[in-house]
This record gives sequence, structure tokens and C-alpha cells, in this order.
Amino acid sequence: MKTIPAPINFDERKLVSSDEENFSEYSASFSSPLTTAIAENNTVPVSLFLPKNVPTPMPVSVVLHYLGASDLRVERAMATDLAQQGVATLIVVLPYHLQRSPKGVRSGELAIQPDPSKLIETMTQSVLDVRRAVDFIERQPELDSNRIGLAGTSLGSIVAALAYAVDTRFKVVAFMLGGADLAHILWSSSRVGVQREILRGKGYNEERLREALISIEPLTYLKGREPAPSLAIGAKYDTVIPPEDTRKLIAALPDCQSVWLDTGHYGGIFVQHRIIRTVTQFLARRLKNETFKIPASLAAPTLRVGATVDTDSGFQVAIGLDLWKANRHGSLFSSLIITPRGPALFFGAKVHSNISIGVMAKPRRISPGILWSIVL
Repeated sequence: MKTIPAPINFDERKLVSSDEENFSEYSASFSSPLTTAIAENNTVPVSLFLPKNVPTPMPVSVVLHYLGASDLRVERAMATDLAQQGVATLIVVLPYHLQRSPKGVRSGELAIQPDPSKLIETMTQSVLDVRRAVDFIERQPELDSNRIGLAGTSLGSIVAALAYAVDTRFKVVAFMLGGADLAHILWSSSRVGVQREILRGKGYNEERLREALISIEPLTYLKGREPAPSLAIGAKYDTVIPPEDTRKLIAALPDCQSVWLDTGHYGGIFVQHRIIRTVTQFLARRLKNETFKIPASLAAPTLRVGATVDTDSGFQVAIGLDLWKANRHGSLFSSLIITPRGPALFFGAKVHSNISIGVMAKPRRISPGILWSIVL
């Protein structure tokens, strides 16, 4: 996995847009160091954002998107925020996403296949593409190759963990909703249930999969990596990247600051601006050798979708907003529940990751009830 991509000559970047005060955006592309059977996947598109009126060479951050991204709005918002703080951004499109997905196939559909050899190939290609993107940065006269940051979301965060682990040119790194221990993620994630069942049908269990994926496991390489400033944002009720796997990543990073959302994997959308601002401030300040104080909380609401069953109203679909939690795990909590038959207060205890038992309080009556829910 520590393979270094062969040097290449990069094509000229092309100006996409520019304004007088903020930044200029350029597009570029280069050949992936790893050639696959799908031609579209073998060219890596990148977008470079250069802030205006900033002394050069300026710091820069590579930004990686999430699984299945159909656009780059979040990454572009990060680039805009970084430009305002005097930091350039290079957005890299990951394998089998956007322009790299063949016609008729959804963006990201081929990125996680139920075959360890394919998983190794895709993750290897992802990391080699990111490393070649750093080579591209080193060819840009406005950019400081000694001040390169890296940030990723979800799948992009996992790729970032492995790229950071094997390439010491990254001096600062931020992980949003990511983790380590790929086998446990694949064996537990709600996002890859179909792939998991196919792997199980092929005779794989979690331990056998862990052995098969050791060459692309971030934890394999992080232990020997020279420490650098890092930031991790996790979600307490994440079913896509289990919180325990986020903690494994944090534990492998000696100089890591972390903050946890009171949400699942997708609830961060309600505080997206605050997340982006936190990450970009961290990158900008640490790339400039300035201190960064992480917020104690990002104050995201805990929203649930699911169903309730109680002796008064029977089965109903429901949406809930948590009002109180007894501890950081939310094992004992209360939630305002909205159902087709009106609102109720649920007070209960979690007995399974998605099932809680308690009471439903409605006007002038209380009844025992069960809440099945997924935290967004």
C-alpha cells in the first residue's frame, strides 16, 4: 500500500470561473496510476480553488467526498470557506463516482463490491489517485507543498485515513463521519447490507474479511505514522460508520481533537454549515501553525424516524425529536413523537440498537409502548 505512483507530466489546468475578490476555480485531470477495466474510471478529475489576494506560496487542502456523491456541493462549500481564510482547495473525484462512473450506472454504485480483491483494487486506486493529486499540487507554483492538508467525509474519510497513513506530505488531516477497521465497518454498516450478505454467501465472516483486507486497513499503517494535527467528527448514533470504529480511528491518532454529533450518519445536514466551518477553521489555522480550539458541541438535534406500538393507539409510523438523554449513549431518553393520530411523549430505555421500551404519554392517558427508530 506504500506504493508511490510513477511521476507523470500533468496537462495544463483550465480556468472555469473567477471573480475579483474571492477565488479562481480551475479544472484539471490526470491518468489514474491504476488502470481498471472501466475506461471512464481511469481519468481523475480535480477542481482547484485558488483564493485571491493571498501571499504565495499558499497552504492547500485536498478534499474527498462521500460514497454515492451525485454532486460536489459540500466540497465546494468547504473550498469557498477555505478560500476566505487564505487556503487553496483541491477536490478529487474518487473511483467510480460522478464522471468516473460508466454511463447508466449510479455514481458510487461500483465503489464497494462484495469481493475482497475488488475492494482492495478500489481502495488502492483511491489512495494512489490522492497521492498523485499531491504530485499535481507540487507542480502548482502558487501552492506550498510543505503545507498540505487533507479532509474527507464518510467514504472519503476512510480513504483519507489510509492516504494520510502512508503519505507524510499531509501535514494536517480532518475526518468527518469516518472510521477505521474496514472489516467491522463492512460487517456492521447499514449502508452495505446487500454486499455483506453476498460476502457471507461466499463463506466470509468478519475475521476472515479482516485478514483479507489487511493490506488496505488504515490501522495497519497509522501506528507507524509520524503524528500530525488531526480532527475527527463522529456521530453518536451512526449506523453507517459505527461509532466504535470512529473511536478506533481517533485512538490511532496521537494528536487528534474530536467532537461528537447527537445524530446518526445523516443528521449532520441540520448543522452542515457549523461542521464545514469547524473543519475549515481547523485546517486553515493548523496549516498556518496557529492554535485551534475545538467547540465542545455542534448542537445537532437528534431526530428519529420509525414506528411505535402501544396499547392505546396500536401500530403507527412516527417521527421523533429527542428532548432529554440520561447519558452520552442515549440508553435512557425521552422523545417528542409525532404520529398520524397526534403527538405524544415517549419515555424509554434502549434494549437494542433500534428498539426502545417505555411508556407513551398522551393527553390524559399513559400507556406502555415500544419505539422502533433509526436516528438520522
